Amino acid sequence: MGCRTNKLKRIGPFGLVAVGLWLTPSPAPCAGPLVHSYQAKPVPPVNLANSDRLDSLIRAGRLYVSLSDAIALALENNLDLELRRYDAFLAGAELRRAQAGTTPRMLVSPGGTLTAPVTSSGTAVPSLDPVIVSEVDRSHLSQPLTNAFSTGTNYLFSDSTVVNMGIEKGFLTGTTVRLDWENNWVKQNSPRADFNPYTTASVGLTLRQPVLKGFGVALNSRFIRIARNNQRVTEEAFAGQVMAVVSSVATLYWDLVSLGEEVDVRRQTFELAHRLLEDNRQRLELGSLAEIEVVRSQAELARAQQEVTIAETALRQQETRLKDVLTRTGVVSTMLSEVRVVPTDRLRIPGAEPPPSIRELAATALQSRPEIEQARLEVENSQLTLKGTKSALLPSLDFVASMRNNALAGEVNPLPVSPPGSTAPPAPRDSSIVDPFFLGGYGTAFSQILARNFPDYAVGFQLTIPLRNRAARAEMERDQLLLRQQEIRRQQLEKSIEVEVDEAVVAMEQARARYRSAAEFREFQERTLRAEQDRYELGASTTFFLIQAQRDLAQARSAEIAALSAHTNALIELDQATGRTLAANNIVIDEALQGRVTRPAPVAIPSPGSETDRGEAR
Repeated sequence: MGCRTNKLKRIGPFGLVAVGLWLTPSPAPCAGPLVHSYQAKPVPPVNLANSDRLDSLIRAGRLYVSLSDAIALALENNLDLELRRYDAFLAGAELRRAQAGTTPRMLVSPGGTLTAPVTSSGTAVPSLDPVIVSEVDRSHLSQPLTNAFSTGTNYLFSDSTVVNMGIEKGFLTGTTVRLDWENNWVKQNSPRADFNPYTTASVGLTLRQPVLKGFGVALNSRFIRIARNNQRVTEEAFAGQVMAVVSSVATLYWDLVSLGEEVDVRRQTFELAHRLLEDNRQRLELGSLAEIEVVRSQAELARAQQEVTIAETALRQQETRLKDVLTRTGVVSTMLSEVRVVPTDRLRIPGAEPPPSIRELAATALQSRPEIEQARLEVENSQLTLKGTKSALLPSLDFVASMRNNALAGEVNPLPVSPPGSTAPPAPRDSSIVDPFFLGGYGTAFSQILARNFPDYAVGFQLTIPLRNRAARAEMERDQLLLRQQEIRRQQLEKSIEVEVDEAVVAMEQARARYRSAAEFREFQERTLRAEQDRYELGASTTFFLIQAQRDLAQARSAEIAALSAHTNALIELDQATGRTLAANNIVIDEALQGRVTRPAPVAIPSPGSETDRGEAR
C-alpha cells in the first residue's frame, strides 16, 4: 500500500486545506514517522517473575548457590535494583524534553534519584522542536455604514475565507525564526471596489535574535547538558546501588556459610555428648561408675541438643533473608517456601600478605566511588544553572528582522458603479481602467509572491531595561550560595570516604588478628580435650571435667568461625569503601542495568544430601 497521492484539480481556498490534509498522517507505511511523533512511547509492564537462573539451580528441593550465583540472581531479581533502573529511563525522558527546548520537570537528588516537580531559573530556552500553526476560517460580515463614499453602499456585506499556515522554530543560539503563509479570499457587495471577488496573499519571514539576555549556544544548551549529566548521575547512583546490593548479598551469603559451620560444630558437640552418655551407661552397668555421672551426661546431651536446635533455627532464618534479596516473588511462593539454600563456597583462611597502604586505598576510593562522580556532576549542573541566572541579569536587547512578499489578484467587479456625488444611474464598470496585472485567481497571486512584486522589509532592535533588577539579582545570589554549599558537600564527601577507608583497613587488620588468636585457641582446646579424654579413660578425670573440655572446644570452634566470618565481612566492607566491589566480583554494569547476566549457571551441582559438605575450607 503506497503513500496517499491526492491530486488537486484546482488551487483555491479549500485546495490549500486539501494540501494540509495531504500532509497529515495516513495509514500508509511511508507516514509511519509522522504517526510516531504523536503517539506515546509504550512502557512495558513490570516483570515480577524470577529469572530462569533460579530454576536451574534448584535440585531435589535444595538451592545450590555459589557466591557468584547469588550475585547473579540478585542482579536479575532484586527489586531494589529494578526500582533504580526506572531512574535511568526517567533521565532519558528528561533528556528528550531538554532537547526539545523544554525546561526540566525533574532534578537529581543527592541520592541519585529523580525528584519532581522543579522550577528553573534564568533565561528561558526557545522551543527547539518546530511548531506548525494553521488557521482555516470562513465568515460572513454585515456592516452598516454612515457614509457610502468609499464603498458605494450604506450596508457592506463580506464573505471571506481565511487559510493561514505558519511554522516556527527556535535554535540553540537563542534565535527564533517564523515563516507565515497567509491567504484571504473575499467577496463583497461594494460597487466601488475594482476587484470583486479578490484574493490577498503574503509570505513572511521573521527572525528574532537576542543580543544580550538569552544569547549563545552555551547558555541555551545548558538544560541539555544538565539532562545528560543527570543521566550520568543516575548511572553512577545505579552503580552505587549495585555495589550496596552485592555487598549485602555477599554478607548474607557468608553469614549463611558461617551459620552452617556453626550447625556442624553444634552437631559434633552433640555427637561427643551422645558417645559420652553411651560410654557412661556401659560403665554404670559394669559398676565402675556412679549413677550421678550418667545423669550429668544426660543433661549435657540435652543441652547440646538445644544448641543444635538454636543453630539450625538461625540457619533457616538466614536462608529466608538471603532468598528475599535473590527473588522477586518472595519467600512464601510455592516454589521457594520449602526450598533449602545450600551454599557451595566455603570460608577462606586469610592470607598473610599485608594490605596496601591507606593512602593508596584512599586514592583508589576517590577515583572509583560513584558518589564522587555524582558530586562532581552535581557541582557542574549548578555551574550550568548559574549561566542561565547570570544571563537573566542582563537587559533584553533583541534584533528583529522581517521580510514579507504581498500579492493581490481578483476579477473585475461586475457590480455597476456611480461616480461619487453623481445622480446618474449606475453604469457598468469600464474594465479597461483596471490593471490587468491583478486579474486572475490564486495562481496569479502566488506568482506575484514568487516574483516578489510587492515586498516589505523591516529591521530594528527592541530594548527592555529592568530598573533595580532585584529579582534577577536575588536569583543570582541564591544560585551562587547553592553552588558553594555543593562544593562544601563534595569536600565533606571526600573526607568521609577517606575516614571510611581508614576504618575499613583497621577493621580488617583487627579481624585478621582476631582470627589468628581464635585459631590458636581452638588448637589448644583440641589438645586439651584429647588429654582430658585420655585421663578419663585411665580414671584420672571425671565426667564433669570432660564435659567442660567439650564445651570449651565447642566455644573455641564457634569463636574461630565468628572471627573468620568477621574477617570476610571486613574484606567486603573494604571493597565497598574503596569502590572495588564491582571489579572484585567481575560485575559488568551494563548487564546489571539490563537485569540479564550472561554468566552461566555452574555445571557441577552437589548431589542431594550433601548439605553439610564443606568442600575446600578451613
